[in-house]
Amino acid sequence: MKDLKILIVDDESRMRKLIHDYLGAAGVQILEAADGQAGLDIFLGVKGIDLVILDVMMPKLDGWQVCQEIRKVSNVPVIMLTARGEERDELKGFDLGVDEYISKPFSPRILAARVEALIRRSQGQKNLQAIIMGQLSVDREGRKVVACGQPVELSYKEYELLNYLIDHRGVALTREKILNQVWDYDYYGDTRTIDTHIKKLRQKLGPCGDYIETVRNIGYKFEVPQ
Repeated sequence: MKDLKILIVDDESRMRKLIHDYLGAAGVQILEAADGQAGLDIFLGVKGIDLVILDVMMPKLDGWQVCQEIRKVSNVPVIMLTARGEERDELKGFDLGVDEYISKPFSPRILAARVEALIRRSQGQKNLQAIIMGQLSVDREGRKVVACGQPVELSYKEYELLNYLIDHRGVALTREKILNQVWDYDYYGDTRTIDTHIKKLRQKLGPCGDYIETVRNIGYKFEVPQ
């Protein structure tokens, strides 16, 4: 993870120090902010930030608001930290474009593994060929998606989900399979997380969203009508 630039936004100095010390030891450049507004100012003012770690409950702007503002200008991977364990908070985070969701307290090793997985996925694709299916085009080298002639802005996780569905087109995929593959680790949360992402992805793709079919009692399948 050397040469990465990560922004930590958390009002707990002890938490910032824990993350700073652990990731900094791996050669990561760390930027810090103690409130949401300061974190957003840093993100907008500093170029080349590779990943953002956000706390939920913060003064001035909370984590939801910061993530929402970041998503207006960037698809940078975002990890949300929270002391809450309620399902509605997790689903809200994914709905706003959060890529990973970690509840406090957590192991620094787990956080580092999630960071490494997100960075690995965001910086490299196994197949960089442009793919055209029906009225949907995905330029993997340029990370651009065009649906029905219109460019589509996807979050990092939405983009990964779309590519996974495309790579397994014609196959009925369970929610558990999608979570374990797209999130790059064994996910023990509610599989309705997938439903939230699929809903947003379909909305953004417009008529092309119909290519993502619901397979009753199983999950989803990507299929382009002949």
